Amino acid sequence: MDVDEVIDDLYRLKPSDFTAARDAYVAQARQAKDSVGARRIAALRRPTLPAWASNLLVRTRPAEAEQLLALGRALREAHRTLDPAQLRGLSRQQNHVIAVLVRDAAALAEQAGQPVGGRALDEVGHIMRTVLADPEAAEIWVQGRLVRSPEPTVGFTAITPDTVPPRAAPAPKEGPKTKERPEPKERPKPTPRSAPPEPTPSDASRARREARLEQARAAAGDAEAEARRLEAEFHEAESRHREADARATAAADRVTALDGQLREAREEQREARTEATRTAGEARAAERAAKAAQRAAGQAAQALKRLEDGASHT
Repeated sequence: MDVDEVIDDLYRLKPSDFTAARDAYVAQARQAKDSVGARRIAALRRPTLPAWASNLLVRTRPAEAEQLLALGRALREAHRTLDPAQLRGLSRQQNHVIAVLVRDAAALAEQAGQPVGGRALDEVGHIMRTVLADPEAAEIWVQGRLVRSPEPTVGFTAITPDTVPPRAAPAPKEGPKTKERPEPKERPKPTPRSAPPEPTPSDASRARREARLEQARAAAGDAEAEARRLEAEFHEAESRHREADARATAAADRVTALDGQLREAREEQREARTEATRTAGEARAAERAAKAAQRAAGQAAQALKRLEDGASHT
């Protein structure tokens, strides 16, 4: 058994079909005496609905998946170099690509018989934004074996033209120098030319605004990342709840079935005891009749013997 092929087959299945198929593959591996493969397969976890839809997109549309990976590499490079023009262009491309891929994922899931919408579809978009920002998440995603949404990454999760760093303002040109008049000896010496000019009030105010803007951007990015992390935890908890509820329902059904079997068994036990009591009386009566018949037969034999003895003497 090729375990990697088995894993790929499992992660192509709808989440509702995953567990039964996995357990069947585990049984096959054990029957084939492949304990290592059986452990690997048994350790696989069922993907959440958003993760499954994302895997389906990767496996069905590999060219589009590669387009997202290439865009992520370009975005990370643009952030590293802080190229405003490139960031603006890539940010518009990012929003378009993610919107198209999310629609494609929804269509593919619908065709596979497992519609995805609402929060689950939003989570598909979050997965793709994380793939853009995090190369490790991208490497896991492109394998098509995602189990749950990757941990959110603090980065360029919501780039817009308004959040792209502005171009540096050109330095003001110096005006024409005027011929200085000779200063009286009693006046203080002029400031040396090498001394840096004092910042004007407008420069200081602009610097403060830029600093506050950068802090606000960082805080907004952190808040969005935290919101995505908590939303991912919510979806994971919701998925675990659905699984637990399904197991509880199945267990309740088994209990109901076993209760019915127990009642039937007790009824059969009562009927068997009644039948045993009745047949025990019949057996005792038959035993007494058999003993009486044996005694009668013995008496008849004795009588016959006496008659035969009398006849022989005459």
